[in-house]
Amino acid sequence: MPPSAVVVDDSAFQRTVVSETIDDHVEIVGTAENGREAIKVFAETEPDLLTMDIMMPKLNGIEALSAIKERSPETTVVMVTSVSQKEKMREAAKAGADGYVTKPFETEELTAEIDDALDEPVTG
Repeated sequence: MPPSAVVVDDSAFQRTVVSETIDDHVEIVGTAENGREAIKVFAETEPDLLTMDIMMPKLNGIEALSAIKERSPETTVVMVTSVSQKEKMREAAKAGADGYVTKPFETEELTAEIDDALDEPVTG
């Protein structure tokens, strides 16, 4: 059975792009458009993996990441963000991010990062 995943991004287009990129390798069990919604969907679905944008309204990705990791440290979270600023990525790493990819990304780049973060191949 493939790992379950929730895709979090404030852009509907980016949620679709990420979902379509990884849906052959994981089971998408939910999506969210902000950090608050991500925490709610996480609690409802208890996925193995979340992909998370950083810059979102209501609650940003780093705050949502912290809340999710506090509740479930074993859950894998890969940041998928257009923010390539080192400081934001450091904050995400301190909050418990298991990996990150910057947008725009190549399919192989995202699936390889998820493989590494999950410690198991999801590709192929």
